[in-house]
Amino acid sequence: MRKVEAIIKPFKLEEVKDALRAMGVEGMTVSEVKGFGRQKGHVEIYRGSEYAVDFLPKVKVEVVVSDDMVQDTVKAICEHARTGKIGDGKVFVSPVLSAIRIRTGEQDEGAL
Repeated sequence: MRKVEAIIKPFKLEEVKDALRAMGVEGMTVSEVKGFGRQKGHVEIYRGSEYAVDFLPKVKVEVVVSDDMVQDTVKAICEHARTGKIGDGKVFVSPVLSAIRIRTGEQDEGAL
């Protein structure tokens, strides 16, 4: 099993969610987050004064999938989150040692 975490632009969430659902991903966690990468924020003017907006609003999507679904999951996220502009986000993949469904006690892939 692998955990796939994607940091994407907020307006791309619905498109990514629909793509993951269509390929059979049954559950996901979504968090509103703030951050920056190479774009390093931007400068805005408020009441005549400039100020830096260092942290930009993003959405973090987390899914745990079986090993055989990892590549398709990453591909779907990248295709549907891409705008071609700076700040599209990142995808991280990490191993999951164990998963347990609290209600039934099912473990590992049965818990997904």
